[in-house]
Amino acid sequence: MSFASTPRPAAARPGGRRRGALAPTIVVLAALGVLLMIAAQLWTEVLWYDVVGYVDVLRTEWLTRGLLFAGGFGLMAAGVFASLSVAYRSRPIYAPSTPEQASLDQYREMIEPLRRLVMLVAPGLLGFFAGAAASAQWETVLLLLNREPFGQTDPQFGLDLSFFMFTLPALRFVVSFLMAVAIIAGISAVATHYLYGGLRLGGTGERTTRAARIHLASIGAVIMLLVAANYWLDQYSLLTKAGERFEGASYADVNAVLPSRMILAGVAVVVALAFVAAAVQGSWRFPAIGVGVMVVSAVVVGGIYPAVVQRFQVAPNEQTAEAEFIQRNIDATRDAFGIDDVEVTNYEATLDPEQGALREDAETTASIRLLDPAVVSNSFRQLQQNKQYYNFPDTLSVDRYEIDGEQRDTVIAVRELNLQGLGANQRTWVNDHTVYTHGFGVVAAYGNTTQADGRPAFFQGGIPSTGALGEYEPRIYFGQSMPEYSIVGAPEGTDPWELDFPDDEAGGQVNTTYPTDDIAAGPSVGNAWNKLLYALKFGSEQILFSDRVTTESQILYERDPRDRVAKVAPYLTLDTRVYPAVVDGRVLWIVDGYTTSDQYPYSASRPLEDITLDSLTARSDVIAELAPQRVNYIRNSVKATVDAYTGEVTLYAWDTEDPVLQTWTNVFPTAVQPISEISGELMSHLRYPEDLFKVQRALLATYHVETAAEYYSGQDFWRNPVDPVTETQLQPPYYLTLQMPTQEESTFSLTSTFVPGGNTDRQVLTGFLAVDAEPGDTAGERREGYGQLRLLELPRNSTVPGPGQVQNAFRSNPDVSESLNVLQLGDSQVVSGNLLTLPVGGGLLYVQPVYVQASEGTRFPLLQRVLVSFGEEIGFAETLEEALDQVFGGDAGVEPDADDGDLETVPDAPVEPLPDGEEEPAPTTEPTTEPTTEPTTPADPGTDAGDARARLDQALADANEALQDGQAALADNDFAAYGEAQERLQDALERAIAAEAELEG
Repeated sequence: MSFASTPRPAAARPGGRRRGALAPTIVVLAALGVLLMIAAQLWTEVLWYDVVGYVDVLRTEWLTRGLLFAGGFGLMAAGVFASLSVAYRSRPIYAPSTPEQASLDQYREMIEPLRRLVMLVAPGLLGFFAGAAASAQWETVLLLLNREPFGQTDPQFGLDLSFFMFTLPALRFVVSFLMAVAIIAGISAVATHYLYGGLRLGGTGERTTRAARIHLASIGAVIMLLVAANYWLDQYSLLTKAGERFEGASYADVNAVLPSRMILAGVAVVVALAFVAAAVQGSWRFPAIGVGVMVVSAVVVGGIYPAVVQRFQVAPNEQTAEAEFIQRNIDATRDAFGIDDVEVTNYEATLDPEQGALREDAETTASIRLLDPAVVSNSFRQLQQNKQYYNFPDTLSVDRYEIDGEQRDTVIAVRELNLQGLGANQRTWVNDHTVYTHGFGVVAAYGNTTQADGRPAFFQGGIPSTGALGEYEPRIYFGQSMPEYSIVGAPEGTDPWELDFPDDEAGGQVNTTYPTDDIAAGPSVGNAWNKLLYALKFGSEQILFSDRVTTESQILYERDPRDRVAKVAPYLTLDTRVYPAVVDGRVLWIVDGYTTSDQYPYSASRPLEDITLDSLTARSDVIAELAPQRVNYIRNSVKATVDAYTGEVTLYAWDTEDPVLQTWTNVFPTAVQPISEISGELMSHLRYPEDLFKVQRALLATYHVETAAEYYSGQDFWRNPVDPVTETQLQPPYYLTLQMPTQEESTFSLTSTFVPGGNTDRQVLTGFLAVDAEPGDTAGERREGYGQLRLLELPRNSTVPGPGQVQNAFRSNPDVSESLNVLQLGDSQVVSGNLLTLPVGGGLLYVQPVYVQASEGTRFPLLQRVLVSFGEEIGFAETLEEALDQVFGGDAGVEPDADDGDLETVPDAPVEPLPDGEEEPAPTTEPTTEPTTEPTTPADPGTDAGDARARLDQALADANEALQDGQAALADNDFAAYGEAQERLQDALERAIAAEAELEG
């Protein structure tokens, strides 16, 4: 038996090579790795939305995106593939024998081996990008499919505004997308026909084969029809275009551009028919002529003719010609931005203060907020921070609370985590993510009252949290400065390891465990699959291997209240400010949500990020930046809350008449709760949002005029003043309790001022704007006046000083500057607070708190003086009442708040310089302090003018010594010594001022 002819296996043959398994294994592992990374991003999103309770939002968004991606991918890929296939299959059997084709033979030979791959990959790649672009339009498509009518029509076409807001953007997207598909398919067809000889650029005879002609002509006809549709839609888009003077269609647009668009649309249809004729008759003559005519028409009819009308018909009579269209712009803008119902009052502001002038405004004056939330943050840190791993934001929040039956303006902040305060050796994964998991409590102080030494008068604070707000859940697991993620929860019977709060009596600290059995605040990481996904998501292998991650553990992330609301309501534009409130025994973060659009006909368009920027947002560490977005329509449609303990997000429909919100409610029927679900206590802490007010004040600077003639002349345009304290960005609006001249009682309001617009440097006051910012009370009833804008217009010849002039007067006043120089003796620094404006006493009153703080070391501001201005009179004293009496001739007509002498503050936490790595002293309890506004009787300066200089020098030396002693006492947490030093400082300052005055006399 011969084996000579028996073949051996390849592996046994000499030189034979076994196909190894390494390469396929690597490919499979790589694919699994990619899928796992995708799952770590996508499936964790599902887990998060499911816990928060808004998985329907994610499902709807992903389903819509998926369908649009599939549709966009399919249209583009199919269009390009079909075009390539038709061009290839209809190629001539024998390519023309020309020098041009001879050179193309080489390219065909190169491409042929890869032809099939190219015909699949190219459409697929183009389809992917097209699908991605289509999926990004998911909101546009959902608005179209679920649109609600506005019940208002545009002034040009008489169409319901929903056509412009919902239908037109979707139609433009569809036409633009189809045009992109047709153009790319046409380019593919031209290239393929040229490569395979169906199309020639040179030589004699027919330039295209019959099949190529029909193919290209058909694509050309489709493109021309889409161009016609685009021109037709242009006529509607004219109503939202930006012009040189105003938005919307102008006289030339309506009488020249609009007819030209209709003509060009008709020309494009005719050219499309010419392409059809070319496909049938075999001549490119008519399509070529048609395209030429369309180009000429676009130049002449679409460009030159409107320019001629503008130049020779409109420009010589512009005010008359444009009057109707300017009026359309005014009316639409006022409606779109909610400034169509402003209560305008001509205010003849007096400049002469009279005795007793403030008697009728006593309630307003007694409520003037003296604590500047952008200044006193350091005071909150030093007096209430308690530990270095807690912190307060740079800018605090203003709210109002009912204390002893009286509504009081309040400065409030949440004591949040600050892991940066820990020493480097304490920054471990265990500490960062399992021990330091939450902040603790809120701190609140009266807005119009301070303690005798200038410190905030706290009515809530300390750890554990005590005060006038009563019992509430103080643990802050969700806030604005939390760790990226925390892992909470431990098995029953296990000693808790989450730091709750420091307590010397409990061995240094009290620990807690988040009750994961009762509350689902974050996705579970109690199983291996979820552990793996989150370890990949956050790049932390410790999640996989740490004993702190147990079967009971939850992972908390997306903890910023604004971010949480943005994820569950992606259709909302959110206010840049988030503020806390103690409501029904819980700390809630309140977020205002807006529905916006840039498609409101004739309305003015403004960039949100620009008009909401002011000196406060520019320097704040917690105020978010808005994404670049131009809007010409805005409504505060949603009020949202985020529970600081559970992370629960609740959306409430606020503006139920807003058609945009109604449309989104059709999309997400269970996402937004009715306004009736808002509790009375929550209602009492809601407020008119700052960003909406900034937008409205910016529009009112121009659109306070009501007639086209006033708008055209522009002589009465205003602007918002620059912040006179920082002299950088615009002055922010301020929350105050005040009574406008047309109101019967004081209300919590948001206010701003206006000065002349244009290039003038004149800074007189031209207007004062306030909005009723208090929507309701604890009974849950919504106030009728909420949201009412009230504008005081000053006479055109007004000489009432504006904020910039008042600030300059303060700085240049000899008595004020002398006193400030004395306050800055030694290592002290004077800090100017916000300059408030109030319409009282028949005129405009300016009030500015003045703080003093150390220039180095332990620094926190203490309110020491109050500046007041009315007309040209200036007051400067230790208390507001004294300063007002100086301005109003010794009798301002305002009595000190009867409750001020009875307000008790909670014990303060120790004042800490926050040393790195040092052991902190135990908290001490400060004796209850009663804030007072009673002036201290000045020390007798003496009568001998000969030794005035010696007495001045001695007083200055005593003041410097008292300052140094006070700072040392603060560093040692010795409040008794600090209070004694403040008394000596006050006495020395009064002696110094008296001696200086005697010398000048």
